[in-house]
Amino acid sequence: MSDDTHTRTLDRLADRLPPQDLEAEQATLGAMLIDSDAVSRALGIVAEEDFYREAHREICSAIEVVEEGGDPVDPVTVGAELRRRERLSAVGGAEYLTALIGEVPTTAHVIRYATIVHEKAVLRRLIKAGSEIQALAYDNPDDVQTALASAEQRVFEIAQQRSTKDYEELGPLVEATFQHLDDVFKRPGFLTGIGTGLQEWDRMTAGLQDGNLIIIAGRPSMGKTSLMVNNIALHAVLRHEPPVPVAVFSLEMSSSQLAEMLLCGRARVNSWRLRAGKVRGDDWERIGHAVQDLVDAPMLIDDTPAISIMEIRSKARRMKSQHDIGLICVDYLQLATTGRSNPENRHQEIGEVARAMKAMARELNIPVVVGSQLSRNVERREDKRPILSDLAESGSIEAEADLVCFLYRDSYYERKKGAEEVQAEADAEVRAKPEDKGSEMDIAELIIAKHRNGPVGTVKLAFTQNCRIFDNIDPFRSQEVYE
Repeated sequence: MSDDTHTRTLDRLADRLPPQDLEAEQATLGAMLIDSDAVSRALGIVAEEDFYREAHREICSAIEVVEEGGDPVDPVTVGAELRRRERLSAVGGAEYLTALIGEVPTTAHVIRYATIVHEKAVLRRLIKAGSEIQALAYDNPDDVQTALASAEQRVFEIAQQRSTKDYEELGPLVEATFQHLDDVFKRPGFLTGIGTGLQEWDRMTAGLQDGNLIIIAGRPSMGKTSLMVNNIALHAVLRHEPPVPVAVFSLEMSSSQLAEMLLCGRARVNSWRLRAGKVRGDDWERIGHAVQDLVDAPMLIDDTPAISIMEIRSKARRMKSQHDIGLICVDYLQLATTGRSNPENRHQEIGEVARAMKAMARELNIPVVVGSQLSRNVERREDKRPILSDLAESGSIEAEADLVCFLYRDSYYERKKGAEEVQAEADAEVRAKPEDKGSEMDIAELIIAKHRNGPVGTVKLAFTQNCRIFDNIDPFRSQEVYE
């Protein structure tokens, strides 16, 4: 590129309006003028200098002063502060402060509005830094390394200004932690999180903990979806006291398929008979009771295929705000995307999705349970019990997860190994008792391979394949949990 062409390009760029979003600025300020809770949330993301319009910077500065003084933030108090500074008329008068309130669709989205304002400010700082770096380079400095260091410092300063969580002093943290431990000590039983009804697993984990990312991994047809939906989610909405609202993001099965699975699991009815229209009289009675239980269950299902992690997080935030969900189940991780049309590296994309899942758990402060596929490496070993390196497509899954559990059933491989013998035996059983087709229980292993805050080990479970649900291996304990 010639110097003349470069100069013309710079001139065109200089004529362009810098990145800004005045509607987001108005919505952010308006939300703070309406809702006192929105003030602290917004000011944790934006500062006075983030606003593009000078009047908006003045208003934000006044809001900060009123907030720091302990007074309620509203058009009257902020207007009084601006009047004291003799800047009220400069920002548009009291009428403009009132008009800002009308620009707010809802204060619930103030964090998003503030984030947009902050991001536009970061882009403006990058443009300014780019201009300074260009000027530095055109000065043709003798010491190139010093020039590079100066350019890096400018970009680093911008990165350091991005929104981060405020620091916390140790004292209050220790006191809060002690109070939590004291509450846990006084609480009956061993659960401190959301129980699953699978007692040995609950004992090892103390329940599903807030802010944790829990991975349930296994080969296809091992029962990952069954465990997440018919055990974890169903127990949370029906057996937990009080019930825990659950969001299920099903990227593989449709919502109608999930509803059928839930009905079969809750009613303990053979899914094949239900699908084939061979339901017996007592089946209908159990299905009727299951419908009564599930019709008011606080469970939200989203079956959008190929959904991006950003869409999942956005929907989860709305579900948290509107329905106070306490648990999220995602089936399954490898079907989620980053939203980019042509990701450069699939392993890297899965790693980004896993990190975003963990960030979502921390942001909403609820457990996030995610199904995950295993690589084919497990099929090549004599002992086919999964290990952490079998997690498909990314080691980042293991790094981000607080709890990694593998599902394993010997019968899965026995059927593949001796398909003809097993099929002949199964046919004989069906001929003898056709109504009990597939009703035998499999012994399943839930292998806790990683536990950030607790023990690892193996939990034995009973898996009833015809109604796709796991039980405690002890029938008496199973009865206590599910009856």
